[in-house]
Amino acid sequence: MDKSVSQQKLKTTGLEDTMTRPGLAARAVQKMVDGAEALNLKYSAVGNPPVFETDAFPWAREVESEWQLIRAELDKVLVRKGELPAFHEISSEVRSISSDKNWKTFFLCGYGITSENAIAQCPETWRILQKIPGLKSAMFSIFEPGKHLPPHRGPYNGVLRFHLGLIVPDEPEKIAIRVDDQVCHWQEGKALIFDDAYEHEAWNHSDKVRVVLFVDFEKPLNFPAKMTNKAVLNMAVFTPFIREGYKAHKKWETLFYGEGQKHR
Repeated sequence: MDKSVSQQKLKTTGLEDTMTRPGLAARAVQKMVDGAEALNLKYSAVGNPPVFETDAFPWAREVESEWQLIRAELDKVLVRKGELPAFHEISSEVRSISSDKNWKTFFLCGYGITSENAIAQCPETWRILQKIPGLKSAMFSIFEPGKHLPPHRGPYNGVLRFHLGLIVPDEPEKIAIRVDDQVCHWQEGKALIFDDAYEHEAWNHSDKVRVVLFVDFEKPLNFPAKMTNKAVLNMAVFTPFIREGYKAHKKWETLFYGEGQKHR
């Protein structure tokens, strides 16, 4: 079921606003983003449900069919799990919802920036990711036992979120994600596609690790929203959040891989 723009709240009550910055220029950008969000709802080519049917995106089944190759590369990454960064150490905008070590990440790409080291370590994962039209970001998202992300929403509704279950303990009563009013459960080798502009929260109340491939991709839109959305997304690489995240990740990679890091 589609939802109205009023139900895709721009802010989540009770959480620190880390996405808006002071200044005339920032207000002008935010006004443009707010206008683009309204267009994205009006001109969506796939509707505006909180959670999508997997078959609405034919490429998702192709990615599912190769999930074990991704899992094999993940297993090698997890050998050094203790050295992986907490999400808030790379992306400061999540600090209001996560400030502990229990949400770890292994970054491959994000809004115009890629990690050549991560891609070299996970070449099959990178190859499979190329099947996703409008790929904007990708990483392994690792929930340690007991992790609970409180209700929040993403910063912009011009992308959709794709999760592919890679390590999911068989305890659905303890591990889940709520998107708007729908509670969903990850499964190994299965996709979950949702709109993170709706309020959502996620938890792992088990005593085992949960890992998904975490992807943002461009929301399919009709004209004129398709054009304005691309413009907004292309600006993301110039925002303080992406630039600061790039610097933090580059610093972490220097320690993880050694000197001589290369990015493009």
